[in-house]
Amino acid sequence: MTTAKGKILIIEDEVAIAEIVVDYLKRDGFETDHRVDGSDVQSLITTDRFALILLDVMLPGADGFELCRAIRQVSAIPIIMMTARVEEIDRLIGLELGADDYICKPFSPREVVARVKAVLRRHVPQDPLKQAGNTPLEIDHDSFIVRLHGKKIDLTPSEFKLVAALGAKPGRVWSRAQLLDVFSGEKDVFDRTIDSHVKNARKKIAQAFPELDLIQSVYGIGYRLEV
Repeated sequence: MTTAKGKILIIEDEVAIAEIVVDYLKRDGFETDHRVDGSDVQSLITTDRFALILLDVMLPGADGFELCRAIRQVSAIPIIMMTARVEEIDRLIGLELGADDYICKPFSPREVVARVKAVLRRHVPQDPLKQAGNTPLEIDHDSFIVRLHGKKIDLTPSEFKLVAALGAKPGRVWSRAQLLDVFSGEKDVFDRTIDSHVKNARKKIAQAFPELDLIQSVYGIGYRLEV
């Protein structure tokens, strides 16, 4: 049974670092599970209920980025990546693959706990399968899959977040500033990034249904979803 604050899965091969993080999380009321590699993570997250994953980038026998990608194929669980690789490209790659936040080593264990709390506050659990109003659009938050008229639309995690936000209230006009909030905590996300995600999502939807104008531009304001 998990605690009221939830259970955190820590995937970190440096045992000394993991033990400190575990200690501080437990002091703050979290339950924890520590693994030194990601060999059984996909099966683990389907059999246990975790509130969040702390994922190291440099793991033995696996790359944290690839593991993040694999987790995102089966779950929308929040992920905070931990790494000593501070180059901007690493941050961008991690967030594009669906990570919710990024923390660089060496870090304060108190900062880790604060980041965990911040991400959990932003993360609102969704119904596993949500119909976007009275429309043929289905949004599966557990597997990051969007289906339109029963047909799967292959979207990146960022494109999924955008379509899921628009699909939550079909017909509502979202400004770019409001859509930026969907990516709260992600670095280097700007107005033009939103436009790029919209463009790419539209292209993929058009490939499946050329006759549909699902995501519509509202001049001078932003976007809305209409089916």
